[in-house]
Amino acid sequence: MRLLLVLLFIVAPLVELVVIIQVGQVIGVWWTLGLLIADSLLGAWLLGRESRHVWSRFRQALTDGRWPGDEVAQGALVLVGGTLLLTPGFVTDVIGFTFLLRPTRAVVARVLRTLLTPTAVRQVRTVGGAAGSRRAARGASGDEDPGEHDGEILDIEVVEIVREDGTDPTESGRDRPELP
Repeated sequence: MRLLLVLLFIVAPLVELVVIIQVGQVIGVWWTLGLLIADSLLGAWLLGRESRHVWSRFRQALTDGRWPGDEVAQGALVLVGGTLLLTPGFVTDVIGFTFLLRPTRAVVARVLRTLLTPTAVRQVRTVGGAAGSRRAARGASGDEDPGEHDGEILDIEVVEIVREDGTDPTESGRDRPELP
């Protein structure tokens, strides 16, 4: 964490200064300042447009009754991208435009989701069917070492709903043996 803070507050501004000086030597001081002002103005306009778009998608997700997880991630990237674009410098502008443009923002959101998803969630396997239930039962009874599994096993309890007359409400018209 400390290394990240050092990179963020010391190395990043130094890199920005070096790049600004290099660009200034190639195209001139006034053109460099004009370019920095122009991309900040373009970034502010793009920030307004994309934030309205993400906000409308967020509201639509809530209206549809969907979990707005992707919309929240997109909104966070728009916020960070806009902040980076308003910060003077060419390196932060490139990253900011990457976060603000829809196609690249979708790719960045997908990569971040993969990186930030806990490993346990990605490795969960469901055990289904009779063989899987027997294997899980053996592991629970001590016949099998739980450490032998190459991933985590999700223990699932299957609940069957039976009417008082003994029929299954999900099976309409099929013969079914009477339960005791």
